[in-house]
Amino acid sequence: MVNTPDTGEFDAHPYDRLEPGVILDAVDSAGFSCDGTMLALNSYENRVYQVGQESAAPLVVKFYRPQRWSDDAILEEHRFSHELAAQEIPVVAPLTDASGNSLFRYQGFRFAVFPRRGGRGPNLEDPETRVWIGRFIGRIHAFGACDRFQHRLSLTPQRLGHESVQWLDEHDFIPTELQTAWSTLIADVLAQVQSTWDSLPQIQSIRIHGDCHPGNLLWTDEGPHFVDLDDTVMGPAVQDLWMLLSGERQERQIQLADYMEGYQQFYDFDPVELHLVEALRSLRMLHYNTWLARRWQDPAFPLNFPWFNTTRYWEDQILALREQLAEMREAPIRLY
Repeated sequence: MVNTPDTGEFDAHPYDRLEPGVILDAVDSAGFSCDGTMLALNSYENRVYQVGQESAAPLVVKFYRPQRWSDDAILEEHRFSHELAAQEIPVVAPLTDASGNSLFRYQGFRFAVFPRRGGRGPNLEDPETRVWIGRFIGRIHAFGACDRFQHRLSLTPQRLGHESVQWLDEHDFIPTELQTAWSTLIADVLAQVQSTWDSLPQIQSIRIHGDCHPGNLLWTDEGPHFVDLDDTVMGPAVQDLWMLLSGERQERQIQLADYMEGYQQFYDFDPVELHLVEALRSLRMLHYNTWLARRWQDPAFPLNFPWFNTTRYWEDQILALREQLAEMREAPIRLY
């Protein structure tokens, strides 16, 4: 195991105080009647629980990670969710109290309460499912393009790439014996990402989901619905599409055509954005490394990601990023 740096972010992790009694009392304080039952759900960035009610369906309660978002940014996410729901776009929006508040506070924690919405993972092998999801995302983007966020972040190479790498370097996460190979490779990766981005100045930045992977998309007999708009940002439309593509190049092109069949019923997709796909994948890889490193003092992270921050992990990352650099230099997949 590589020596874990002192990030200086917390002396004791704030979530250490989030005990069951605090969780249930917090929900009660927001005006919801708990029945005392609680189940921790799979979430690392925030803490999320299913909480039973005395005479109604269970709730899902999200306790936001302290110091991550401003109140304005969280409320802007909530407004976007409510606006999408008002357009009959199936997203899970937070509940409000009698005064219209959706962001609550209890003992130093900020939290939101959501209706529980079940579902299963989508069958992305099915062409009809892909068309349906494409319609769904197209509707989100058509509405998202009508306005701009004022408090949410923007998806840029600077924030996800340069700032991520700088943070890792400043906090000494890269093993000494790999620093030369890492820094040389990362310079080339960032240069290629920036070159790709700069070559496409006409790309439009709109309000998007931001973290549109299959795990955030649930399917019921009535169709799909999105959960977790915690990472909603200003960014290119293709960010909400590329993570749904998998397999060899020909397979990805077939999948993309299905998504576009539904998507373009509601919103015009600019095919030049396909040049960004591998650059976006590279940025996600870099940002993911830094996300794990930034959270390493949270006890949930060493427990659930034991393979992170080992010499082997960083060796594998160097190999993966070398392959990614080659992918960025290849021609993008085509729309048709």
